[in-house]
Amino acid sequence: MAILPILTWPDARLSTPCTPADPAAVAGLAADMLETMYAAPGRGLAAPQVGRLMRLFVMDTTWKEGVKTPRVVVNPRILWQSDQKASGPEGCLSLPGITAEVTRPLAVRMVWTGLDGTEHDEVLSGFDAVCALHEHDHLDGILTLDRIGPEARAGLEAIYRA
Repeated sequence: MAILPILTWPDARLSTPCTPADPAAVAGLAADMLETMYAAPGRGLAAPQVGRLMRLFVMDTTWKEGVKTPRVVVNPRILWQSDQKASGPEGCLSLPGITAEVTRPLAVRMVWTGLDGTEHDEVLSGFDAVCALHEHDHLDGILTLDRIGPEARAGLEAIYRA
């Protein structure tokens, strides 16, 4: 396993929609991404953040509390989002040093393929939903800066570039 370099904004690859991934061919990359995510230290990491433009992300929302529950998510699709939403601070490993206040649904239903080819279908809520939506955004070339208003974005960009 290896710790991979994480791309930072404004690298154009972070704004590029990704192509489907082959679950049978990404186990090594997924392992490296998990190691990179834990070392960063983050709770999620998408393949485009390490320069691979494929629909793959890893996440572990509990490890900082002492229990590792890593997920490898290949070719995810969001089937449903709750109407109830909440705003909260979101950091991003590709936007170090800034946090954006982003509004997200409180729950989502997501399907994805695991490394073994098994399809998963799960309703995620709370921070799991926020993390999955954040990483899913990366696969579509969307950053947290794209989820906030122009005034807030301009302020965060000024901080980031300083």
